[in-house]
Amino acid sequence: MKPTDDSQTTSLKDVKQLGIFASIASLSYVFWICGGMEMVERLAYYGARMVSGLYATDAKSNGGLGITETQLGTIFLVWALVQTWVPVVSGGISDRIGYKETIFASTVFKIIGYLFMAFFPSYGGFMLGAITLAFGTGIFKPGIQGTIVKSTNRENSSMAWGVFYQTVNIGGWIGPLIAVRLQVLGWDQIFFACAAIISINFLLLLMYKEPDKKQRLARRADIKSGKTKETALWRESLRELSNPIMLWYIMLFSGFWFMLMIFWDVGPLYFRDWVDTAPLVVSWFGENGTDNPAAIFMLGLSEDGKTITPVGLLSYNSLLIMTICFLVAGLSAKLKATNSMAIGTFLASAALICLGMFNVAWIIVLGIVIFSFGEMLSSPKSSEYLGNIAPHDKKAMYLGFSQLPIGIGWTLESFIGPYLYGQWASKEQISRQTLAELGMPAQQIDAIPGGEAFVKLLESSGKSSDAMTIQLYASHNIGSLWYLMALVGIISAVGMYIFGKWTYRRTLALQNA
Repeated sequence: MKPTDDSQTTSLKDVKQLGIFASIASLSYVFWICGGMEMVERLAYYGARMVSGLYATDAKSNGGLGITETQLGTIFLVWALVQTWVPVVSGGISDRIGYKETIFASTVFKIIGYLFMAFFPSYGGFMLGAITLAFGTGIFKPGIQGTIVKSTNRENSSMAWGVFYQTVNIGGWIGPLIAVRLQVLGWDQIFFACAAIISINFLLLLMYKEPDKKQRLARRADIKSGKTKETALWRESLRELSNPIMLWYIMLFSGFWFMLMIFWDVGPLYFRDWVDTAPLVVSWFGENGTDNPAAIFMLGLSEDGKTITPVGLLSYNSLLIMTICFLVAGLSAKLKATNSMAIGTFLASAALICLGMFNVAWIIVLGIVIFSFGEMLSSPKSSEYLGNIAPHDKKAMYLGFSQLPIGIGWTLESFIGPYLYGQWASKEQISRQTLAELGMPAQQIDAIPGGEAFVKLLESSGKSSDAMTIQLYASHNIGSLWYLMALVGIISAVGMYIFGKWTYRRTLALQNA
């Protein structure tokens, strides 16, 4: 007996992809407009997101919020919940009311979110800004990604998603570098700049044309006239989600995102607290560093050109992806999507082990390189996979579903990551513990403003910053958090490999039934 609808069976087959240059040449005008809007959106988003943990935990005397890592975790938790669960609903809405309309609305919400962050420098104000920004981001994604799917085909989809992912990382590289420079003027200037940057998408929307708009409008007219019966959106979504392939995909890729998101959420805090980047700059420019403004900007260096800022170090991930994503996309086109995701997840896990074992700058850079390769093999393939198995009239819905594993994984990590960092690895919290061990009364320790405990420890001990950092790192198991997250990634990688074998056998069985 043959399946009643073999469209998904067909979609699970591997299709021979065009070559690198042929694929790029085949990409349509609307694809590049979407790539431009994604780049602008990511430039603004990462400009704020990558510094958010540093801003929130920085001392109030430096213009930060002075909150603990646990409080930061509550902000990240709500941020992740809104940003990743809204697309589950907004994807289907985009398919029905139009991609252009939802992209426009998202831009408005995102501007408001950045302005909340700038005008209200408090825990509550930043939480409100994060919620608004997350909502705007959640309704932006399905419309953009649905357009990408409809403007490509099975022969160029692998390269298309690789190129699209590269536009993400152009924004992910430049945005944080702009934020590093603006931080000198004040944290609020970063958020004002992000609001101005995202406004550029209003101009790009004037050149945007929704693929298959006539078919969508014709279907809406048929539904309105009663010729076509439309299933309730929530019923339709639940029916698609009940597919065993979707359920296993969501569960396995949730582990991938749980492991992956700690790099962006906790990485800047770890680099700030424990990694001395001066040896890297010395090896590049000599003992006195560099005063070249281009080098300082492009490499994310401090104002004196002698160290790499935490956000600058993190931006090397996006820089590498931006540079070689085309090549990796061409390589991954030769791999089954599930195999590519499994290999990538394993590499990202190995990178986290590197971060946990060593805080030597060169090893950290090596870990970032390995992590970037793993990300390039995994994340674009996940979107391609969902886009390929989605029915033609439900592309944005399925791309909205792509946020489910991100939602589950990131939501769990967004609180667990910062919380465990605060318990196991935060220099601020370890400094407070050390002050207590040195005999300082608890009342005095509690009176130290947030973000200033390490400075107080240096005053009490008389040691230099470098010497005290080395002592604290050696006496505490700082790498434990990275090992835990890497273990989650390894389990996910094995699961993805088995999942790929199962779906392949299932497809063959359906074809032969």
